[in-house]
Amino acid sequence: MLEVHSLQVRYGDFVAVHDVSFVVREQEAVALVGPNGAGKTTVLRAIHGLVSVFAGQVSYKGRSLLGCPTAERVRLGMALVPEGRELFPGMRVEEHLELGFVPGRGPSYEALRAEVYELFPVLRERRRQLAGTLSGGEQQMLAIARALMSAPDLLMLDEPSLGLAPRVVRTLYEKLHLLHRRGLTLVIVEQYVHEALRLADHGYVLEGGRVVLEGSARALLQDPHLQRTYLAVS
Repeated sequence: MLEVHSLQVRYGDFVAVHDVSFVVREQEAVALVGPNGAGKTTVLRAIHGLVSVFAGQVSYKGRSLLGCPTAERVRLGMALVPEGRELFPGMRVEEHLELGFVPGRGPSYEALRAEVYELFPVLRERRRQLAGTLSGGEQQMLAIARALMSAPDLLMLDEPSLGLAPRVVRTLYEKLHLLHRRGLTLVIVEQYVHEALRLADHGYVLEGGRVVLEGSARALLQDPHLQRTYLAVS
């Protein structure tokens, strides 16, 4: 579904991503993990057209995305849940769902809204509440729900656990497991390595803008370097 080949991204003279390559197959969950500053967020933003690609290739369903605007990528079936959620504090929950809807992409607005309310019942209860008054976990649920309103084939999530208590993270990942079991293709950028790899089929470890390790998620969870560096296993 998604192929990133020899991706390089620069901010001025600074090279944020060096020669990153990976593949995401249909209905697969892929985790991109690593420390702060590894280039994970930049990779997702490049895939979604939010930053320019300096070199390399990004292809979606066999089509090159170079030069393709973000709005068109959304219409093609890609959705991004951004780091920090990026909600509008003065807008109500249901208004965010309306913003995320893309006419002609899939089911009707009412059908998609019913699906996200089934997935996140608390949002139905809070549907008239301002986003800025929600808890951090509820805001993250709303950010995911807004992305799901575009009926994506590929859902990308940037640091979904950021700023959340461990209990809330576990609840959130239960919902992501459910979406994966339903066949949605996922790419997850995450510092919460253990939860991300428990969800994923395949994983890539980025450090310094490069892929330094890759493999099945199960194999990565057993990798000694990953255990020492990210899983606090001595």
